[in-house]
Amino acid sequence: MDEKIKQFQKMIEESDNIVFFGGAGVSTESGIPDFRSKDGLYNQHYKYPPEEILSHTFFMNHMEEFYQFYKDKLNSLNYEPNITHTKLAELEKKGKVKAIITQNIDGLHQKADSKIVYELHGSVLRNYCMNCHKFYDAKYVFDSESIPKCSCGGTIKPDVVLYQESLDDEIVNHAIDAIRKADMLIVAGTSLTVYPASSLIRYFHGKYLVLINRSSTPYDDMADLVINDSLGKVFSEI
Repeated sequence: MDEKIKQFQKMIEESDNIVFFGGAGVSTESGIPDFRSKDGLYNQHYKYPPEEILSHTFFMNHMEEFYQFYKDKLNSLNYEPNITHTKLAELEKKGKVKAIITQNIDGLHQKADSKIVYELHGSVLRNYCMNCHKFYDAKYVFDSESIPKCSCGGTIKPDVVLYQESLDDEIVNHAIDAIRKADMLIVAGTSLTVYPASSLIRYFHGKYLVLINRSSTPYDDMADLVINDSLGKVFSEI
């Protein structure tokens, strides 16, 4: 493993346009649960399956139950960035990392001071009235009782992409453009099984493709380097 981390370090040193594409595994070491692992949200038992709760239909028809789950399980305000977040922010300051593409909605990359972050699935930090589109921060929503309401009386919805909703075309296009221009793509903390996010890797035609994940992914054969270890361990050594 030490040899692989040395190889990873060398690739970073030889690259000037690095894009990082991360999934839930980036934030688990901050204490935020993922979705699909043995102890993830999707394998916990609720009155309704979490996949159903986090759907547009459920949000519209069962807002009270939606917000009960959302506030209980998706509140990331008390979590702090881990070594992966902070090292990526440092690499951005050095001009190495040009963009971060994330499937996470927790806002920890920004909390670590990364500036160019494309959030494919939105963010709990942004919330809007469905009626007048007034902005509300996450604290207002998580501290509200039951369904958060706007001053106009409208219902506030988190700016997160629920099941049955489309990704933001502008964000996706920015992500694709960043990947196309990259000379190194680091894909980490994701099983690369969720479409359409998983398909973005196909736009990379640069020099180094690195996959870092505890388990194997369907794209391992395409990679120049595969590291099956914790992100915290890998990034603490570069």
